[in-house]
Amino acid sequence: MKIKAMCNRCGREFFFEQAIASGGRCPWDGEPFTADYAVVLVEAMQHAEEAGSLFEQALEDIAAVRPAFTVDASSVQAKIQAAIAALGKNMIAQG
Repeated sequence: MKIKAMCNRCGREFFFEQAIASGGRCPWDGEPFTADYAVVLVEAMQHAEEAGSLFEQALEDIAAVRPAFTVDASSVQAKIQAAIAALGKNMIAQG
């Protein structure tokens, strides 16, 4: 899964893989997204992309066998949406 985000400082979009490659820094302005936890952030970004890809593939595999059920989308999306919303609330003003 390719996860896209936006830098709160320069306002430009980037993919997690770009930030991972730059060691947790914005690929455009070069500033760290979190100075004290860069290693933790990079690892978590890698895990999110890997887990997302596995999840996408698993759902495709389930759909391919045409099971006699449907999935309640909110049961899958609710926690993901809450985590994304929390990222928006945790913005720190950069000066």
